[in-house]
Amino acid sequence: MHELSVCLSLLDQVSSIAAEHRARRVTRIELAVGPLSGVEADLLRSAWPIACAGTIAVDAEFVVGESAIVVHCETCGAETPATANRLVCGACGDFRTRLASGDEMILQRVELDTG
Repeated sequence: MHELSVCLSLLDQVSSIAAEHRARRVTRIELAVGPLSGVEADLLRSAWPIACAGTIAVDAEFVVGESAIVVHCETCGAETPATANRLVCGACGDFRTRLASGDEMILQRVELDTG
């Protein structure tokens, strides 16, 4: 399960942010994970308590949202939603597309207790 190593890397990043702001603890972490990112959101949620045990983020609310798959059509220029097994343009139906989103994992928000 590589989600644990992803959580440990995320914890390093969050801990750095907390130290930079001299936070006493992390209260909330929000992520956006695309379906093509190679990370399973449910496994990430399961691995988080193991990764953050005994850290500044131990009691943080851990929110994982899923982002949509969007493709950019090289033929007509449209950006349209797509599915993982059908990355074609929703406007003209062409297969010459590039992924605009859906393969990312983004740390969107970190809330800290600095009091």
